[in-house]
Amino acid sequence: MDVTDVRIRKIDDEGKMKAVASVTFDGEFVVHDIKVIDGRNGLFIAMPSKKMGEGDFRDIAHPLTSETRNKIKEAILDAYDNIDEEDEQPEQKEA
Repeated sequence: MDVTDVRIRKIDDEGKMKAVASVTFDGEFVVHDIKVIDGRNGLFIAMPSKKMGEGDFRDIAHPLTSETRNKIKEAILDAYDNIDEEDEQPEQKEA
């Protein structure tokens, strides 16, 4: 299974959540609402979840292996980093 597309929506808030991602697999299946969070040890991802009862959350969709989780995490964080680089570059006007 390959990550074929990553869409990032940055959050312009001063909180720990920095962006929300949608990831497409093999051009056929998409998972929305994967959060990019700035933690103590840097950025990490949190899979989409649903509140269950008294403050407990349960993932709605998640990878079954750490290899797949790392593949998804790397694709999302690379896309997030590229968005930051594009924002920092000044726009060029056409002559």
